Amino acid sequence: MGTQAKPGIRLRAVLISLGILLANIVVNGLIFLFFRDSTLNPLLTAVLAVLWGVVGVYLIYYSLTFAAEQYPDKIRSRILPFIFVGPAVLLLGWLLVLPALRTLYLSFFNASSDKFVGLANYAAIFSDRLLGTALRNNLLWVFVGTLACVAFGLLIAILADRSSYEKTAKSIIFMPMAISFVAAGVIWKFVYYYQPGNEQIGLLNAIVTYFGGQPQAWTSMIQPWNNFFLILILIWMQTGFAMVIFSAAIKGVPDDILEAARVDGSGEIRIFFRIIIPFISTTILTVTTTIIVFTLKIFDVVMVMTGGQYDTEVVATQFYRQFFMYRNFGYGSTLAIVLLIAVLPVIFVNLRQFRKQGGF
Repeated sequence: MGTQAKPGIRLRAVLISLGILLANIVVNGLIFLFFRDSTLNPLLTAVLAVLWGVVGVYLIYYSLTFAAEQYPDKIRSRILPFIFVGPAVLLLGWLLVLPALRTLYLSFFNASSDKFVGLANYAAIFSDRLLGTALRNNLLWVFVGTLACVAFGLLIAILADRSSYEKTAKSIIFMPMAISFVAAGVIWKFVYYYQPGNEQIGLLNAIVTYFGGQPQAWTSMIQPWNNFFLILILIWMQTGFAMVIFSAAIKGVPDDILEAARVDGSGEIRIFFRIIIPFISTTILTVTTTIIVFTLKIFDVVMVMTGGQYDTEVVATQFYRQFFMYRNFGYGSTLAIVLLIAVLPVIFVNLRQFRKQGGF
């Protein structure tokens, strides 16, 4: 009887699972169609959509968990991880993988996406003068921006760790992380603001003229050095991020090792380079690769400050210009793929580092 009951139990569990899955698809599909075609007040629609998101996700997970509990323990233990991870993987696939594949597909077509041109777009980007400028600027962002963020973040973490005002100092330095790159660009646009004449409202030019200097159009006239004034915004924002991560890693250095080094006569500089740096080297690599990804994808600051003019073009702004302004879908998609190819190795290194640290 027991052996005959097992197939019946499994069939019942399968039917319940299919019913629950179908019910989730139908109900959520109908709700989506309702919101898509709704003529309700926009504010009410937004509130209902948020409620649907919260309650809907809860009901999906609850119903799928209920379906999994209908199976024997051995099967249930294998199904549950997929229930909790599966929807997130499907959502990421829908929002990230499918658009990436479509972008790759469009990169093999002409501007209007109606004629296959093969690798012609890829050949064209390496002979484009503007793209050469954009690649040069991206390299400046990667090397100068990343190196400065990591160096200043590490220096401040070491100094703040030994200060009685550690919490206050770290809070002030981390504060720029609370605002977006667009907001940071607006703030620094007023810092660098230039107008002809002696009366200057830009902070930097006001300081320069106060000490008898001549005001400058920092982000437009001083080429290609104007890129460094834009990179300074990244440093202002990301140093706080690097500082917090480094500070946590430094606090993990065993005190007995540091005390033993001091007893042996090692100075603080020697301890820093011979003990602290090797001990937190994996953290330094993780922070470095993370900031490199930020710099490779940089867009907001450049767009707000200069719009990509005055030799400040980067790959992301060139992609935006080609795809959305010039409607050159083939060339714009190719630039997006080039940017993706540049970012992928850095992300791969970061993921390997997380795996070594037991992150997943």
